[in-house]
Amino acid sequence: MDKNKLKLTSSEIGTLWGEYVNGTMTDVVNRYMFSIIEDESIKAIFEDAIKTFAKQKKQIVAFIENEGFPVPIGFTESDLHKGTEKLFTDIFCLNYLHIMTLHGLLGHTTALGVSVRKDLRDFYDSCDSDAKRMYHQTIELLLEKGNFQRDPLFYPAKNPEFISSQDFTDGIFGKGRRLSAPEIISISVNLKKSIMAKTLSIAFSQVAQSKEVRKFLEDAENTADKQIQAFSKIMHADNLPVPRSWETEVTTSTDSPFSDKLMLYHIGFLFQTAQAYHGTGLASAMRTDLITTYEGTILKNLMVTKKWFTIMVKNKWLEQPPLAPNRKELAKEQ
Repeated sequence: MDKNKLKLTSSEIGTLWGEYVNGTMTDVVNRYMFSIIEDESIKAIFEDAIKTFAKQKKQIVAFIENEGFPVPIGFTESDLHKGTEKLFTDIFCLNYLHIMTLHGLLGHTTALGVSVRKDLRDFYDSCDSDAKRMYHQTIELLLEKGNFQRDPLFYPAKNPEFISSQDFTDGIFGKGRRLSAPEIISISVNLKKSIMAKTLSIAFSQVAQSKEVRKFLEDAENTADKQIQAFSKIMHADNLPVPRSWETEVTTSTDSPFSDKLMLYHIGFLFQTAQAYHGTGLASAMRTDLITTYEGTILKNLMVTKKWFTIMVKNKWLEQPPLAPNRKELAKEQ
């Protein structure tokens, strides 16, 4: 049996479809940022990112076409408005690339985990290697420029300890206790992603053409801000620092570099992928106040994505992924 001639499964087609749509979206943003960045060291990393995706895009198209599926439209040159004013500072662009690289790492790992065919596994292996290279590059440059905020530091205890009281789970009543290292991991990651979502919502809302899209983006900004405040309050209670905000890295430009379709899709993408990180945080939380915060955050995000879906469908901006065959409809045709 030729392992590379196996038919791709629904999961494999689904991951390729998602990689293409999300990849073309990020590529449009990266190409815009490349055009406005003045710092040569940051510009070089974006050039690498653009070339890397161009290579991956060709391979994804080949996989999809060889299986007889239509290639998604995704996002194209029509979603990029050239010659517009600068909307972001250079350092924000670098942080954007870092955060989106983290999303890429998770996406490639998930895709690899459901892939069986060797050529597809090899492809996602190479994508993972590309993302890791980009991850290292963005961190090194952020550290070099003094703009990478590390997570809070802990001081070591003398000996290992066991949980000895039910108060360990109590963050609302009773004595409560300080945050644990596993809990801080999730809080910090979720804060960084919410800060990015809020900043992009601010930027996109001031350049969006549609009133409906602008209103959604303003609501998304408020939702992200409330989540930032909720998690920051928990960190501050233990005298722990929170990641810095990026709102001031958005210029006052009202000249839109992107289509409303791309901006709306991007914010929806961030809120949808955030659910996975909130779920991980909920699973690791052992304090009642944290559990309540995560549950409330997940519920609010569901409400945001529901509104997002309605607007996307109304404007015919949301492509339909491959669906399972409708056996009942097929039977009626006989």
